[in-house]
Amino acid sequence: MSDSWKLTAFAGKAAVRDALAAQEEAADWDHEIVIAGFEVADDRPDDWRLDAYFPREPDAADRAAIAALFNGKAPRMTVEKLPETDWVTESQRGLDPIRAGRFHVHTPDHAPSRAPGVVNFAIPASQAFGTGQHETTAGCLAMLDAMKRRGTAVRNCADIGTGTGLLAFAALALWPRALATASDIDPACVGVVEHNAAANGIALGGGAGALAMTVADGMDGALLRARAPYDLLIANILAGPLVALAPDFARAMVPGGNLLLAGLLQGQEDAVRRACRRAGFRLAARMVNGDWSILWLRKRPQS
Repeated sequence: MSDSWKLTAFAGKAAVRDALAAQEEAADWDHEIVIAGFEVADDRPDDWRLDAYFPREPDAADRAAIAALFNGKAPRMTVEKLPETDWVTESQRGLDPIRAGRFHVHTPDHAPSRAPGVVNFAIPASQAFGTGQHETTAGCLAMLDAMKRRGTAVRNCADIGTGTGLLAFAALALWPRALATASDIDPACVGVVEHNAAANGIALGGGAGALAMTVADGMDGALLRARAPYDLLIANILAGPLVALAPDFARAMVPGGNLLLAGLLQGQEDAVRRACRRAGFRLAARMVNGDWSILWLRKRPQS
């Protein structure tokens, strides 16, 4: 396995949050560099760190790229070489379970919940799990549960940018006779989703109650086009792509269909909602989980 290095920049919560947003908007970002923001300690909620992972030892240009995310106010930085292991996988081991709505999501290191009415999903640590924005994942699970409780009917759904397949699994648990499609731009996610589906008893295939997996950039995929129109689209990705994809979501959805969006910071919500409003969506409900907004929108019925 190739060397992995971590550069850590220390700054306040707002500065790290802004740096994460700046990286998202950087068109020329080197996507071999993966970043994530965290609290330094539970008792220091305003002191944060930005961890940047590299497949090489960071040089002066790499340091400058990270510093540039902080709007010229270079933070204190440290650099360390990581052990020869899959740092993404290792970073996910021992994650606390997520409980959201009726869902209990845990790694194999934790036991499933035995509470009545709880739906358990075991999601092992994997590269497709990404950097673990659990507040967005938990928010999506809770919002899906709220949709079901409010009487939403789903016959055809798709999870765009699925990663591990978790949100698609949750949709099938709520609407077990629906057609379900999961897509991701990363081909590595195909094997991850297939493995997780088998571990959680999710059928794979193209029929009702089964999950079809495909590789696609946004909505630009042959299978996604063929299986449209949808009455539920889920996208827990990033604010920039959500803005760009709003018209594509509208074209792929039935009138009155449901759109669940996450991966956007509260400060990015207005831009996402404006794009969706222009595309013909109206807000049905919103949720805030930590710094993150989760939006349930509905496509306006045809007049």
